[in-house]
Parts: sequence; structure tokens; C-alpha cells
Amino acid sequence: MTSAGDDATEEHRADGLDLARAAARAAAANPGAPPARRRSGSTRRRTTTKSSGARPDDRDPQLIEQAMGRLIANHGWELDLKVQGVFGRWAEIVGDEVADHCTPESFDDGRLVVRTDSTAWATQLKLLAPTVVRRLNEELGHGTVTLIDVLGPHLPSWTKGRLSSRDGRGPRDTYG
Repeated sequence: MTSAGDDATEEHRADGLDLARAAARAAAANPGAPPARRRSGSTRRRTTTKSSGARPDDRDPQLIEQAMGRLIANHGWELDLKVQGVFGRWAEIVGDEVADHCTPESFDDGRLVVRTDSTAWATQLKLLAPTVVRRLNEELGHGTVTLIDVLGPHLPSWTKGRLSSRDGRGPRDTYG
């Protein structure tokens, strides 16, 4: 027969008979005491969860508007979302005629890059730039947009082919 000390060092048997004997011995040693619960081989500990109680807490259900507002504020996305909103409402802000020929491309450090579809519209937008800057700052907040960089249309590149010249002046002699 094995002693109680040997039981603790013995490996657990698959049929559970050793656990039943240990529980019976513990019950005989302390009559009237509630049986002690024994955990199996896992080392999980019971974590105590605090309930939120009567006052509001972060674990309580939140309105989506409040949760999104907190997420945006924590990540510093306010200005980015405003700028993307302006890009989405570009035609409303600058007018339909200008929006048909000019599209915003990027915004970084107060500099708005706008692409036009012709050089004539690039010149026109350069003349309208102070008005557009004022209107954008009304939407985004004072001093947000400081400069509008106007780019002309995407032009074809003449640097293709095996006979291209690196610092050449373009196809001056190819069109008769």
C-alpha cells in the first residue's frame, strides 16, 4: 500500500481511481469539511472580472458614433477624414465647371496637389487658387490649406525606345 506522500508524486492514472482514493482519504481526514476542488493538469487561474456597476464604464455597450469618435480621436485621424470628405465633395466646394477639369490628388502639410486636364485649366486654377484656399479653409479649419500646387495634364513621355537621348529636347525632327 502507498502512503499519502507517494500519491502526490505518482503519475495520474487514466481511469481516475487514484484521484477517487485521494478524495476519499481527504474526506476521512476532515469530516464535515466541504470537498476541495482539484484542478486537472492545466495551470489556468481564475480571473476575477469586475462588473461595471451602476456607473458607465468602457465595457458597457456604446453607441457606434461615440465608439468611432473615440477611435478617430485616439489615432489622430480627424484631419485625414476631413480632407477625404473635401475630396469627396470637390464639385460642391469648387463648382461643377472647375471640378469637371480639375481633381485633387493629395494633401500633405498644408499643400494640396490638384491635377488639371489641360494647361489652360492649370492657368485658370492658378488664378482661382486664393479663392479655393479660402473656401477649403472654411471647410477644414483656418490655416489647414496654405498652398495649392497645380499640375498640368499627364503628357506622353518621349523617353521610350532604344534610340532615346537622355537630355534631348524631344521629338523635334520626327514630325516632318
